[in-house]
Amino acid sequence: MTDAVRNDYGSVAKTLHWVTVILVIIAWALGIFGEGLSARSTQESGLLTHISIGLVILVIAAVRIPWRIANPPPKNVITEFGKWLIEWTDPASRLMHYILYGLLVATPTVGIALQFAQGHSLPLFGLVEIPSPWLADRTFVRGIKEMHEILANLLVILAAFHMTAALVHHIVFRDNILRRMLPHLRK
Repeated sequence: MTDAVRNDYGSVAKTLHWVTVILVIIAWALGIFGEGLSARSTQESGLLTHISIGLVILVIAAVRIPWRIANPPPKNVITEFGKWLIEWTDPASRLMHYILYGLLVATPTVGIALQFAQGHSLPLFGLVEIPSPWLADRTFVRGIKEMHEILANLLVILAAFHMTAALVHHIVFRDNILRRMLPHLRK
């Protein structure tokens, strides 16, 4: 039975979604609070973890986007109460997903550029490093760091909005939008 027939996301889509959610929260928290860690070694470990998670998010996005194209989301079940909303919420939902996917690629990509702009190599999970192709440039670092922070904050804000919309669908419109992405919760 296909996901569209079941009107539910498959286990791969659900797993990719929830792993991404957890990783984005951890990476964002480390980015915000990492410099405030007390010991220098703890800060370095936090940065390595932040970078590693960013790389994993980028890899997951590289898997998730083609998966989404090959496995389109199930059709919305229109409730009587929410019928009038579908005309504008469906395109808005699609646009939000495109923006979120774009941010899942752009944020870590700009983070990689930031690491290189600082003249630092890019650690690949603490195993190997890719040397920076650039010399350190403080002016460029300031601009790219600000862009990385803006993209990360925008990702978290829009993800929170996305979550809120799913909760509104579940609580107010009583449809299956949220239920079909949660594991083990079926009608």
